[in-house]
Amino acid sequence: MSQRMYQYDDQGALLETALPLPRRAGKVRDVYELDDQRLLIVSSDRISAFDWVLPTGIPGKGQILTELSAFWLKRLGVPNHMLSCEVEDANLPEAIDPVPLRGRSMIVRRAKVVPFECVARGYLEGSGWRDYLATGEVGGHRLPAGLVQCARLPEPIFTPATKAESGHDENVTFDVMAQSLGEPLAGRLRDLTLAVYRQASEHAAHRGVLIADTKFEWGFAGDELLLVDEVLTPDSSRFWPADQYTPGGPQPSFDKQFVREYLMSTTWDRNSPPPPLPPEVVSRTASKYLEALQRLSGPSAEPLQER
Repeated sequence: MSQRMYQYDDQGALLETALPLPRRAGKVRDVYELDDQRLLIVSSDRISAFDWVLPTGIPGKGQILTELSAFWLKRLGVPNHMLSCEVEDANLPEAIDPVPLRGRSMIVRRAKVVPFECVARGYLEGSGWRDYLATGEVGGHRLPAGLVQCARLPEPIFTPATKAESGHDENVTFDVMAQSLGEPLAGRLRDLTLAVYRQASEHAAHRGVLIADTKFEWGFAGDELLLVDEVLTPDSSRFWPADQYTPGGPQPSFDKQFVREYLMSTTWDRNSPPPPLPPEVVSRTASKYLEALQRLSGPSAEPLQER
């Protein structure tokens, strides 16, 4: 029974879960309905690049994403959707083997998700860098002339994006978001996003990590606004080692850098199914995810301020 519910690749990465519950699948997470109040979020070991889910996973990635999200959600001073990370609390049907779910699952409150990604940027990279080169602006923020790639911004900025079902999210201005959601809610989301980003960045700096940018999702459970989905992981953020930071070009990072570099070195055209990853790329990527977890949430991590 469990073999049909859990699919692994040759390197032991969990690629797919198929529990006998109502399900929707994202690029990495499988979300199951437990009842009308709770969801079970299972983080697989899938990894995506260039808008494709790769045929090879990263063993242990799902546990790292779950543990790091739980670390932040327990310590950030904002209401959030997390109820438990103990699979037994889900009261799953007896037919489901809970062992593969342990360490990679989170039981959460159901919430109506706000249809915008809430992005905070402290450094100029990614789509923000591309927009700056084209217009001198990022998300409607006019920035100083002459900034270089990965430059630290004078102040963190809020740059929302529309949530795409497939492909890239589309960057929009705060005014576009406010027109859709109303000024009061848009302003609240902006202020909360920047406050959480500053709090997390201060903690990360003590651990030798720069958070270049990150995206949050927010949702409503009744009238209560909650921080939802994954939080401040290498999949949703750019983490850079502070001791290697050199503005003016790309930075080493704690994410899927090795995966992207490998794929760019192949003949893959990005329009057809991607090739499998070699074991050395899988291993190096796994080590970077683990290093991010250990640096940010290790036993010597300085506690975050509770608010």
